Amino acid sequence: MYGLITRLTAYPGRRDELALLLTDPAVKRHGCHSYVVAHDLNHPDALWVTEVWVDQPTHQSWSLYVRESGMLRTVYRLMAKMDDPILTRPLGGIGL
Repeated sequence: MYGLITRLTAYPGRRDELALLLTDPAVKRHGCHSYVVAHDLNHPDALWVTEVWVDQPTHQSWSLYVRESGMLRTVYRLMAKMDDPILTRPLGGIGL
């Protein structure tokens, strides 16, 4: 498995709008075991996105597809900053 934890910062006052777009059930993430969006309780405009994928190539393929298709254009317009992801190797747990 392949995991990422990324902190996203929305423009002031736009965090909930960004979270809603990121959790859109219409966006299919084939090969994704878990995708969780959470409020950062210490920063009013920040979100944490935690992802678990079957493997890194599957995640990279999906990322390339969404960039080329432009389907995340609206998401990018709401983000003031996207930190570098923390890469992980999930070992298991509830839901995996």
